[in-house]
Amino acid sequence: MTTKDEALIGHLLRRAGFGAGKMDIDRFVKLGYEQTVDWLLDFDEEDDVNDALVRRYHPDKSVTHDNAGAGGYWLYRLVTAKNPLREKIGLFWHTIFATGYSKVTNGKPLTDQVKMFRDHGTEKLDQLLLKLSQDPAMIIWLDNVDNHNGAINENYGRELLELFSMGVGNYTEADIKECSRAFTGWTVANSDYIKQLAVRNSIWPYGKLAWRYEFDANDHDSGAKTFLGETGNFNGQDIIEIICKQPATARFIARHLYHFFVSDEPPVPQWPYIPPQDPDAIEQLEKVYFDSGYDLRAVLRALFLSDFFMSEGAYFKKIKSPAELVVGLLRLTEEFDGPMFEFSDRNSQITFMGQQLMNPPSVEGWHQGVEWIETGSLTERVNFSSQILGDISKPGIHKVVNKVIQNCGEKYSSTDFVDYCLMEIGALEASERIREILVDFVKDSGLEEINMSEDRDLAEHKIADLLRVLGSMPEFQKC
Repeated sequence: MTTKDEALIGHLLRRAGFGAGKMDIDRFVKLGYEQTVDWLLDFDEEDDVNDALVRRYHPDKSVTHDNAGAGGYWLYRLVTAKNPLREKIGLFWHTIFATGYSKVTNGKPLTDQVKMFRDHGTEKLDQLLLKLSQDPAMIIWLDNVDNHNGAINENYGRELLELFSMGVGNYTEADIKECSRAFTGWTVANSDYIKQLAVRNSIWPYGKLAWRYEFDANDHDSGAKTFLGETGNFNGQDIIEIICKQPATARFIARHLYHFFVSDEPPVPQWPYIPPQDPDAIEQLEKVYFDSGYDLRAVLRALFLSDFFMSEGAYFKKIKSPAELVVGLLRLTEEFDGPMFEFSDRNSQITFMGQQLMNPPSVEGWHQGVEWIETGSLTERVNFSSQILGDISKPGIHKVVNKVIQNCGEKYSSTDFVDYCLMEIGALEASERIREILVDFVKDSGLEEINMSEDRDLAEHKIADLLRVLGSMPEFQKC
């Protein structure tokens, strides 16, 4: 039922976005695969999400003081943004540069950080790392506010090298210290006052401020430093430039991109001991990284146009994160056309599945792949998917059901119903065994015998029941 072009576009939209229904897949098939990649990546047009509606109707999501407001606002953007890759890039970097409310205790800087990822996440890596190093949420999260000339705090310097750019084994303890010295004085304005507010947990009238970066020249170590074999009077920006030209950095970033967009890799702490599953793919991305001058957009374009990404063997090889699962479903159901109150409930649902947006469990972020699946979270995922897909009152689901009925026409079989439903909800595939179960389910439901014109209401509800079952199949949990 699904053509090769439809399957390829469906694959791209699941990985570079959150999936899409048949109408959008058809539109991009007409546009062409390479042109669709260009559209996804070239999102320099004005942001299409209407923040004015948030400020008018949901001030908690507008000012994003607490994590619920911040997470609900981001979910609103994830679901309603026209270009899904703009938001997914934010999610990608949030899983790497993991920064959490548990320590920052202020949703506004976290919202600002995600906006920074969205705005700069496909630029050059050195520019992105510079923005990250000047980001107030990160400065608080990794204690650079306590990194002083003559009394360094190594937390940010260590994680910049270990988790954000190079990976373990490519630097020394001395490099960590020299890196930390270079970032002394990179702090948050009026930090003593901010700390007192955090201790008192004061919200009104001046708590939860939108913090801003400040460079304190009097607190910066301006002495000579030796870092990764180079010596000079380095500041933080110089350190970033040295980091970005290292082969280890190219490999590390390439593997992260492969891990997020192509196929699940082991958790990052295992990377020094377990080689990548596709070394040739990593080498291809490394080459583009250097040839383009660290341009992340160029690396992503090469990734999406590569044989290893476009191969049918790459389809449905990744397990969706809770955020990917929920966002994809909510975009399909079309139940939200504005910042409705129910976004808070949907944001909580992501948390129940094991991923609280803007509050990762540690600086390592979330371990992904099969680690998303355990008894409790799997129950939440399957129940949510089935409930949402089977709710014919949601406009997007009602459209899917009507399209299935139109496609089946006068002659329809159990196999037709299964094929059309799989196509309408995103050009999905099912294993031979799962297809047999689905076809038997339709036969047992009596859907084949229903007269569509005389008893359309019953037919709609039985197709919705089939969609509900599709939400429980293993393939639906993958992308």
